[in-house]
Amino acid sequence: MSQNQTTIENMTIGAEQYVVPQPPVFDDPIQQREYDKVRLAAAFRVFALQGFDEGLAGHITVRDAVEKDTFWVNPLAVHFRHIKASDLVRVSHQGEILEGKHAINNAAFAIHSRIHMARPDVNAVAHAHTRNGRAFSALGQKLAPISQDACMFYENHGLFDHFTGVVADLDEGDLIAEALADNLAVILQNHGLLTVGKTVDAAAANFVLMDSCCESQLLAQAAGALKPIPHEIAVKTRAMNANDLVTWGNFQPLYQIVQAQDDSFKY
Repeated sequence: MSQNQTTIENMTIGAEQYVVPQPPVFDDPIQQREYDKVRLAAAFRVFALQGFDEGLAGHITVRDAVEKDTFWVNPLAVHFRHIKASDLVRVSHQGEILEGKHAINNAAFAIHSRIHMARPDVNAVAHAHTRNGRAFSALGQKLAPISQDACMFYENHGLFDHFTGVVADLDEGDLIAEALADNLAVILQNHGLLTVGKTVDAAAANFVLMDSCCESQLLAQAAGALKPIPHEIAVKTRAMNANDLVTWGNFQPLYQIVQAQDDSFKY
């Protein structure tokens, strides 16, 4: 029995009678590409909804389904709230723009190209400079398992523990990929947060949740000493809520909100 099926049975009632949303599967990589571009554009709308935009900073990428050594990224200086699928730019791991009509952020290329190269199991990467992420990253520590949600990141995120300025070269991108290792996320000290996923939906939803967990821990630490969830329970909880289907599913309500507000991201 697959991991996803086990999760459906454990976490739902009525799955044998009703359809449970699951990621679509495409036989045609061209169709997969077009679907992924729409989801990527939607992810930027979600980030705008969450207030994750900060000037030129922030980028989400998805590996191209046809030419897997290339990826799609947001155009430079276009607000997340206005990004459409047709605005996206496809770039190679060597930095050659292959499709699109815009320049891209050099830091986006330096970070994301190295992660896409180092993690063939990862199809999407999300990074932004959020208020909670910046504040938490300044502590130079990892998230503690103080809630069910935070358990997703328990022993499942790295810490890139030095800051040398704006990321501008591939060597630093390699170091960030090394700090990420095989985890779901990495905290970039004095910088912000970065999350990954097998889908754009998962990477974006993981970022939204990690940012929220940072806020929760900042609030808890300000109020007093933390009382973490015991190791065994944290690991068990992580196995459930870091599941590929669950992380994908966490994005679906967010997608519904931005689609209802303005579905121009699809075009």
